[in-house]
Amino acid sequence: MKIETADIYDDLHRKLMTAVIKPGERLKPADLQGLYGVSANTVRDVLMRLLPTGLVEFEEQRGFRASPSSSERRSDVTRFRILLEHEGAELSIRLGGLEWEASLSAAHHKLSHIESQIAHVTDVSPYMDVWSDAEIGFHTTLIAACGSPILMETYARIYTLFRQQVVGAERDFGANYFEAIIREHKAIVDAALARDVNRCKAAIVDHLARSL
Repeated sequence: MKIETADIYDDLHRKLMTAVIKPGERLKPADLQGLYGVSANTVRDVLMRLLPTGLVEFEEQRGFRASPSSSERRSDVTRFRILLEHEGAELSIRLGGLEWEASLSAAHHKLSHIESQIAHVTDVSPYMDVWSDAEIGFHTTLIAACGSPILMETYARIYTLFRQQVVGAERDFGANYFEAIIREHKAIVDAALARDVNRCKAAIVDHLARSL
């Protein structure tokens, strides 16, 4: 079956976001041609489309590579994510109705269940996709009632950069890590559902502070 360009883009985007392709790793067109069974032009087109996401960099004479991870970049992306999430959460708390509350509760329940399960495994990498999907689902739902499509679009881009930086860094995704973020996510959802803007903003900072 012929693979579509959009499918290649989505697959590479996910692998970059979840650091299956490590930050700083070279993206060799010949390797990608063999992996996907497509032409060199198709591979180059996909990589060029990925450049605006910030997940990929291009250098003359050196080609494409996954954007490198550094403490400075991670901190910068985290600060911007906090700004966007604060604004989106405040607007959603003020504007969101019962449907938003129900969606947020459901997204948190799903995320909490997944994190509780993978807290007890020794290797989180096989679960990275499902965890990433659930986490972005929760945080996106938190700000979904903000009423600003541009804020939502910008947040989605920044979230993927954040995810690439955090997962790409050397860290321990063990039980202690997941026990902490389970508590942090609960603090965020409890504050949001209580319509407590200041407490919600503080919980967001507490949740992301380790990446600053």
